[in-house]
Amino acid sequence: MSNNNNMDPLPSPEHSNHPNFLPAPPGIPTPILTPKLEPLDEWVTTTQDPTRTDFSNGTHQFNLNFFADETLAASIDGGNADDDNNGNSLYSDFNRVTDLFRTAFTTGLQQCQNDDVSDPNSRAIVPVPAEDSVEAPPSAVVSVARQRRWKELVRVTDAGVGELQHFRDVVRRTRMVYDSLRVLAAAEEERRVDTRRARSDLRASGLMRTCGLWLNRDKRIVGAIPGICIGDVFFYRMELVVVGLHGQPQAGIDYLPASMSSNGEPIATSVIVSGGYEDDVDEGDVIIYSGHGGQDKHSRQVFHQKLEGGNLAMERSMHYGVEVRVVRGVRCEGTLSASGKVYVYDGLYRITECWFDVGKSGFGVYKYKLWRIEGQPKMGSAILKEALMLRRDPMCINPTYYMSLDISNKKENVAVRLVNDIDRNPEPLLYEYLVRTTFPQFVFHQSGKATGCECVDGCVDGCLCSMKNGGEFPYSQSGVLLRGKPLIFECGPFCSCPPHCRNRVTQKGLKNRLEVIRSRETGWGVRSLDLIQAGAFICEYTGVVLTTEQAKILTMNGDTLIYPGRFSERWAEWGDLSLIDSTYERPKYPSIPPLDFAMDVSRMRNVACYISHSSTPNVLVQYVLFDHNNLMFPHLMLFAMENIPPMRELSLDYGVADEFTGKLSICN
Repeated sequence: MSNNNNMDPLPSPEHSNHPNFLPAPPGIPTPILTPKLEPLDEWVTTTQDPTRTDFSNGTHQFNLNFFADETLAASIDGGNADDDNNGNSLYSDFNRVTDLFRTAFTTGLQQCQNDDVSDPNSRAIVPVPAEDSVEAPPSAVVSVARQRRWKELVRVTDAGVGELQHFRDVVRRTRMVYDSLRVLAAAEEERRVDTRRARSDLRASGLMRTCGLWLNRDKRIVGAIPGICIGDVFFYRMELVVVGLHGQPQAGIDYLPASMSSNGEPIATSVIVSGGYEDDVDEGDVIIYSGHGGQDKHSRQVFHQKLEGGNLAMERSMHYGVEVRVVRGVRCEGTLSASGKVYVYDGLYRITECWFDVGKSGFGVYKYKLWRIEGQPKMGSAILKEALMLRRDPMCINPTYYMSLDISNKKENVAVRLVNDIDRNPEPLLYEYLVRTTFPQFVFHQSGKATGCECVDGCVDGCLCSMKNGGEFPYSQSGVLLRGKPLIFECGPFCSCPPHCRNRVTQKGLKNRLEVIRSRETGWGVRSLDLIQAGAFICEYTGVVLTTEQAKILTMNGDTLIYPGRFSERWAEWGDLSLIDSTYERPKYPSIPPLDFAMDVSRMRNVACYISHSSTPNVLVQYVLFDHNNLMFPHLMLFAMENIPPMRELSLDYGVADEFTGKLSICN
């Protein structure tokens, strides 16, 4: 056992002359080197139907079956094999500071283009050959996407605030494309009549790989990855691969193999900790991480481990003082992922000790002690645990923070709490809580002839309500928004379908436990105690609808109005597949006139009124009709644009906000 950075490599069975070598007991076979697999998240091999090559988005067809899953599993790392010698030049100074990265999208940082860079590819997030231009043919893009992961190790340390914000936007857009594809693929699988179903997360990642949309494949980044924040939550292992946070879809240790290193030594860059191994110990800031190898197909330790592959890479990272990223697999209530877990990025750790020990199974196991580097934000897994405690008992942490356990007075399905640890301002309690928007009576009288579907057990393909939505339902069977549209028609009071119909998502009310909060940093805001999945419905933005003339009169005494027509059209970004198909056009059906009304929230409002403004929001506004047919007066329904972790503030793009605070004046 040692924490000396100049320590020699630890003994392995082939190092029989090493003074610390532990000989194997008689009769023990030679150890087997296998990747450290994550429990209950093994790669699922599915047999694709060769006749099923696309899914519909209303007007376009997109091929998702580019290769078999087992082929992707074999090639996804693109070079983590010791026999890979492709003759490419090595750039081995892994502590070299890179400048910035070019993005995978055609809209890059303009300020970066004027810098002098000896190697223009050193900026790339996705490898773009120097000879290829933006107008390169599709075949060139595919060839780039299928390249193996490169050998260069870099650490990003000089990115400014503007560049980090740009990288954050690149990651957000990439994840949005991934989630959109996955949701559409899952909806296609729901329509299949047989039981053979492919995993939507694998199909989505496969398509993005073929289109060259995987991030960080041209460099092996040591340390933090620009655009990925501590606390970010991922539902699927393949999403970690897509954004480059952890390049292995199955193995728990991601590393640069010895064959790719100039000095012939592997270097570990990230690990996944799931707490499913008998010799692992996870105490948050300190982790005892067991190595890989020596396991059978049931993940039972049956042989001694060897100091090679990922095990040697971990030891070498300790030797050189190279930090590793830690992603934790955490059980989470209500998750829809294949493993029943979510993956949370918890920051950077240093490997301080490494030793060979007898594990609980009686076989030799390599163990590594990881210490979390100080000065980082709170761990995402710790925030998940804190949110779980607050869901069960709001008084368990600091009961004085809570000024109300339910500002809705039981009008919502779940309580909406009020938290103020700043000045005890009770403002949200001074308004009448409004669950549904109040429309003038003439809106219903001018709605035209009331029509509805005649479905008995729930809407089916081809019914009247599906035709009103352009021939397809706007939601999946699980209630996730498939694609943003100018307007969605839900089933209403004149429909025969039951309340649980898939086309009544927003009418079912609030499901997530929201809190109105007040802090020194952001003022009033809203957060959730639940993990909100991308595309999930959150709540309605409510108020009292006023005509233009009424709004002009009311503003004479101060403007406390919301103008729906000013909201940015963020709905067009959800389901936008223009990066997958250059001919993609956002939905135009139905066309609606400009919204020329306002909502008064001066006396009646709901929790949505306190959501902050942001130019990079995580919540979008989707216009919905269900209780009337007047296109000029839709409901304002809020959906998640990305996976929103518990305790993270919700944000909207109001279009126009206060120039000093970035929030609407009514929420200051």
